[in-house]
Amino acid sequence: MIAETLIISLAIFVVAFFFAPIGMGGGMLFVPLLHYGLGWEINGALFAVSLSLTAIVSWGSGLAHREEKHYDDESLKIGLKGAIIGAILGVGIVVFIGDKMDIVFKTLSLIMISWAIYKTAIKMRTDSKNKEILDKESQQEIQSTPLQIGAGIGGVLSSVLAIGAGVIYVPVLRTFAHLKPRKAIGTSLHLMMVVVPVAIFTHLLTLPTEMYSKLSEEILLILMFMALTLLGSRNGAKYGIKYLSEQQLMKVFLFIILVIGLKYVADLGGF
Repeated sequence: MIAETLIISLAIFVVAFFFAPIGMGGGMLFVPLLHYGLGWEINGALFAVSLSLTAIVSWGSGLAHREEKHYDDESLKIGLKGAIIGAILGVGIVVFIGDKMDIVFKTLSLIMISWAIYKTAIKMRTDSKNKEILDKESQQEIQSTPLQIGAGIGGVLSSVLAIGAGVIYVPVLRTFAHLKPRKAIGTSLHLMMVVVPVAIFTHLLTLPTEMYSKLSEEILLILMFMALTLLGSRNGAKYGIKYLSEQQLMKVFLFIILVIGLKYVADLGGF
């Protein structure tokens, strides 16, 4: 058990390091790591822990992006109007689904990832073909209603899947706020900095007593995971800002969501 815990601890640090530069919180991998690696059940308690780690990634990386001015305040304010409401609604969905959460979690994850892969690939192809189009798009007005709806869906999925929802926020911000990659990533992290704590608090309000007992038993382990997550996210964000171009960031983003998608295909197919 000690060896497994050490491996999971290292994996959590690595996830935080690689997800921080691309505007994602790591929840898509934190849940499987805790579920498969440590045998924790997929329930509200696990979601609260995953979201706590995701919150740390978003703050650790988000503050680094804020220092470099890689975010857009107007898009952030518009997106939050939908995302916060979505996060609260998402917790209600988790409570309603109950014991069927496992299959619902994996199915929704796969649908979400498929959409993100499509939108990211299309956007990357457009950007690489014509830089003038990219410059023109960055001057377009924000499409407020689609942005709020997209962010709202991200908020729902943040609570339902225990993720930061950067996999949704980044393509939504690129498509409807017309942000360049690095600003979309920074704004995605800023959305998570607000939305994820809302999701955590709402989840905790709905947990039964036995799940609180589970969390209290694992509190030292959870605190260690949090420390490793903060360390990984701060260093990952600084590395990404300093050494990775916007095209490289999008390639890393696309690669990671492709790998995660294949994992859920395997799970649902029983491979």
